[in-house]
Amino acid sequence: GNFDGLHVGHQQLLKVLRQSAIEHKAPAAVISFEPQPPEFFKPDLARPRLMRFKEKWHFLARQKIDYFICLHFDKLLARCNATEFVETILIKQLGVKAVIVGDNFRFGADRTGDISLLEKLALQYHFKLIIIPQMVMDGERISSTRVRNALQSNQLNLAARLLGHAYFLHGKVIHGDARGHQWGFPTANIDLTGKPIPITGVFVVQVLGIAETALPAVASIGVRPMFANGRTLLEVHVLDFNADLYGRKLTVEFLHKLRDQQVFINTAQLINQINLDVQNAREYFVSTILSV
Repeated sequence: GNFDGLHVGHQQLLKVLRQSAIEHKAPAAVISFEPQPPEFFKPDLARPRLMRFKEKWHFLARQKIDYFICLHFDKLLARCNATEFVETILIKQLGVKAVIVGDNFRFGADRTGDISLLEKLALQYHFKLIIIPQMVMDGERISSTRVRNALQSNQLNLAARLLGHAYFLHGKVIHGDARGHQWGFPTANIDLTGKPIPITGVFVVQVLGIAETALPAVASIGVRPMFANGRTLLEVHVLDFNADLYGRKLTVEFLHKLRDQQVFINTAQLINQINLDVQNAREYFVSTILSV
């Protein structure tokens, strides 16, 4: 599947996968596609990803998955019918002993393959088929679309519950134009060029990868309306911290949205707003500590 975001429903499937691998004395493998099928068929209408490829790879590694098999989704694979996919890839190439899927799983050309077909093929080729029932939270099915909608409607707490962790972005710090440093707000600039990101604006965040514990910070994500260059950039100002982070790989966890991106009349107005953002972030962390 796409496994976008690897939410708690996906994580339940991975748990069953690990257990089944032990039972069958076989490696645990996840099969996914790159690009994702919706991106291949309608690239202009592609939904923002919850996880970029590297983030998904790192997350699966932490879940103790032995193999992450990424199939290149092209015209040839798009034309592969459901039975051919099972016979060629799952049976002949991988020799699967068990297949674990969600209860709404569809596969093959035109999504014609379903659970009923998988059950017949499991009997024919003697592999175990495990169906994971839908997971529901607050009366609604857990899905990547629901996580995406929560993020885009600024419901970061709901998104975190659905994901099982705070929404995060991971990337390498690149050289910036040093404007933040000149203004007294040094920033770590993380390039997000590539797939669309589901959130924009200014956020209270915490940063992992600098110290042993997460550090409090403020982050702006978007295309920098004051200094437009068309590139989506994540700029992170770590509170009470000033050191060169160039080349470091950081994970930024999004906790609370402060505001949307804005265009300011002049630099002085922008600096005043950044001061206010930092103050609001400090107040957020103080209130969070006091409420624990």
